[in-house]
Amino acid sequence: MNFKQFNYLIALAQERHFGRAAKRCNVAQPTLSTAIRRLEDELGVPIVMRGQQFIGFTAEGQRVLEWAERIVADQDAMVQELSEMRGSLHGRLRIGVVPTALPVVSRLTRPFCDSYPNVSISARAMSSLEIQHGLDNFEIDLGITYLDNEPMPRVKSAPLYREHYCLVRAVPAAGTSRAKTISWQDAAGLPLCLLSPDMQNRRIIDAAFAAAGCRPTPQIETNDLADIGLHVKTGKWAGIVPRHVLDMLNLPANAQALDLVAPEVSHSVGLVVADHEPQPPTAKAMLALVESMGGGDIFAQD
Repeated sequence: MNFKQFNYLIALAQERHFGRAAKRCNVAQPTLSTAIRRLEDELGVPIVMRGQQFIGFTAEGQRVLEWAERIVADQDAMVQELSEMRGSLHGRLRIGVVPTALPVVSRLTRPFCDSYPNVSISARAMSSLEIQHGLDNFEIDLGITYLDNEPMPRVKSAPLYREHYCLVRAVPAAGTSRAKTISWQDAAGLPLCLLSPDMQNRRIIDAAFAAAGCRPTPQIETNDLADIGLHVKTGKWAGIVPRHVLDMLNLPANAQALDLVAPEVSHSVGLVVADHEPQPPTAKAMLALVESMGGGDIFAQD
């Protein structure tokens, strides 16, 4: 057995296709297929269900995959730790971020890269369920997600900020009022553009509407915050978003942001890492950075 075989197996699991997995690993498809067959021979168990195309893994193959993911992750962590012992942390840091938290990523990457210039960072938008899966399967090193709503098992966490919600809409100059708040019940009567139900932010919004005794049906659903901003620009729809994302929406000058009340709702958002040892040193370094910043409110530095 060797690490290449494990990497091929992990690529196949993620791509679900022999050709794409081979391309990802920069090898010919026969090379990848032969390596996996040799792994099966060495272990004495079938790993892949055979067919005209990739079907899936056998029960034994699924266990081999889980061990392969752990072994490759531990190898990466070992290399990182040795570089740290030599005085300069090298490696990569893979972050999964719920879309509503994307605006805060640069607040972390800037000070982190100042301290660890030889670490590369990959951050991508993921749902909270995808973050949980990514941590469990060693596909990401840490996540930024909600801590007190649908809390994740098997993780360590550090709070970053509390998320507060507002309704945004474009209004004619003559329609501008001095109101600073709007109730969830009143918001339910407006034509709405909201995030899709697979996003935890949407499930939070639905729970707030339910607590106010209403259940609106949004006319537009999207998994992209920027798309909410574009729909607000038309003047036809209102959106509900965390207040801290307003700057990234590029809203028009006549946009109005009203805090949602009755009930007032907020949730904690923070960093999560898998609760197992050894931890990748890059993840531990970011966790230590977060714990040293703002006492759970990253916006306090503004």
